[in-house]
Amino acid sequence: MTTASAARRTPLYELHKEAGGKIVDFHGWELPVQYSSIVKEHQAVRTACGIFDVSHMGQVTVSGPQALEFVQKINSNDAERLKPGDAMYSHMPNERGGIVDDIIVSRLAADRFFIVVNAATREKDFAWMTLQAKGLDVRLADRGDDYGMVALQGPRAAELMDVIAPGSAKLKRFGALELELFGEPSLITRTGYTGEDGCEFIVPTAVTPLVWQALMAKGSAFGLLPCGLGARDTLRLEAGYLLYGSDIDDEHSPFEAGYGWVVKLTKKDFIGKKWLEAQKDSGIRRRLTGIRMLEGGVPRAGMAVTLDGRRLGTLSSASFSPTFRIGIGMGYFDRTDLAAGTRVALDMHGRTVAAEVAALPFYRLPK
Repeated sequence: MTTASAARRTPLYELHKEAGGKIVDFHGWELPVQYSSIVKEHQAVRTACGIFDVSHMGQVTVSGPQALEFVQKINSNDAERLKPGDAMYSHMPNERGGIVDDIIVSRLAADRFFIVVNAATREKDFAWMTLQAKGLDVRLADRGDDYGMVALQGPRAAELMDVIAPGSAKLKRFGALELELFGEPSLITRTGYTGEDGCEFIVPTAVTPLVWQALMAKGSAFGLLPCGLGARDTLRLEAGYLLYGSDIDDEHSPFEAGYGWVVKLTKKDFIGKKWLEAQKDSGIRRRLTGIRMLEGGVPRAGMAVTLDGRRLGTLSSASFSPTFRIGIGMGYFDRTDLAAGTRVALDMHGRTVAAEVAALPFYRLPK
């Protein structure tokens, strides 16, 4: 358990306290779980826009003559298709096809990449990358202490983004733009973890508070609210996004998680490729599956799901959905053929509650 003295703070900690953020320990970081309410913050992102402090995320820079070769080796997606200014979501597989971490890779130049990794796996990921870089002409740097990150998300995010960084709204989805913000070399990536449009301001730690304050000062006209970890989790769950350590880990493959689209078996060799090829040929024996409650109650991770009295598996992520006003969740089931609408049951504190299989994601961005 992390002690208060050992907990880490982002460059925005004091601003969170001043704004009344409820601070909790998240993987050793003191971060706001909410400001007003999880539901209110969730709805702001779905209807207008919200900002999140994601400065706890890790950043790794990769450069050198064999930078592309290295990035191709460690991830399952195809970085060769990226042009400078492109970004992609990917998985880093281990030798048996499990997931070391899920990452965002931005290509900044022919021989230069920027990788965002999860906070809880930052040290593990960098050690893994360093091991895999042996023998290659490539330079790695753990830049997690050098940058802060502010995520701006929601249907009005692009308008506000353009106010803070004029011209940045032209950035395409999964694009990466190097620019100066408050006089410092910075990066904007147009990705997100909510199912909405948005971006991340990746800036030196010294100017991270300036970015946050500028967004807050200009954001009221756009319905902006500061948002905490609680809304971030309900938003990502509705969008079917994975939480490392809960929904994916070293023991589960991208195919089992329903993310086979990040595995490009046609590219040259990468770590875990042979194992993933074999799994695709033989088929998976478990699949990350969504469920929707048919009765009241809030599902939680760890609750068992059954079909006709037989245990299918347990939920890895679950919560009340502010958008759909019902409990939702997902977990690994040993039946991979269950169609959406299949009636199942949830063991909720010793009470059997009706639910049904639901297609993932629960929420899709309206076209």
